Amino acid sequence: MEVTEALDFDHGDRKDIYEYIERHGIVREDDLRRKLNFDPGALGTHLTILRRDGYVRKVGDKYEVAYQRDDAEMHESEGTEYTIRMAQEVDLESLVEAIREVAQEGTYIEAETVADVVDHEEVIIRHNDVHSRMFFVATVGDELVGWVHLDLPETAKLSHTAVLTVGVRSEHRGNGIGAALLERGVRWAREHEYEKLYNSVPATNEEAIDFLEAHYWETEAVREDHYKIDGEYVDEVMMGVELR
Repeated sequence: MEVTEALDFDHGDRKDIYEYIERHGIVREDDLRRKLNFDPGALGTHLTILRRDGYVRKVGDKYEVAYQRDDAEMHESEGTEYTIRMAQEVDLESLVEAIREVAQEGTYIEAETVADVVDHEEVIIRHNDVHSRMFFVATVGDELVGWVHLDLPETAKLSHTAVLTVGVRSEHRGNGIGAALLERGVRWAREHEYEKLYNSVPATNEEAIDFLEAHYWETEAVREDHYKIDGEYVDEVMMGVELR
């Protein structure tokens, strides 16, 4: 199932099961039965149908939403080998840690918000009738070193747009990882017929602004004194890129 596909359930119980799994990321069958008060036989039947229809998959003794996973991409730059792949629920702790590390530099407020939301919900990828999100991550060996995140509104009037954040741990910058992550996020959005991406950064984050401008993003507006960082008011630079 693609994250952009519409959800269409022909049974209320199956919708409840899907929504519980989607909210919690990965769930044991006995937890599902206990939390939703299902008869074991009925739950087994619903899970079988949800698996058949491509909504959930079984991983060991647990269930997760069956997102279509893109193939991992291998890269090498400046002598560094790294992989870019779709994030998985097992990446939760290291992903939040990486985003917070970048956000704690004090120059990426949008990323700080993303980390707070993911950490609070304890789920990486979401897909429901209100809101969806997608993550790709970069790894060097076993270390998660960067991410690109797409915030995907389901509201019809905004469904052609998405908000993108991207970041790389400081010790792994300068190797092209950020550019490869940005390209992967933009490519995914274009393949799924999104028309425009947005990103906002403090005006003091000149490195991020230069990076995005080098990849054809443009400044569309500036909100004066929007942030207050270390007691100082800082403008917000609102940037966008057309995908059409």
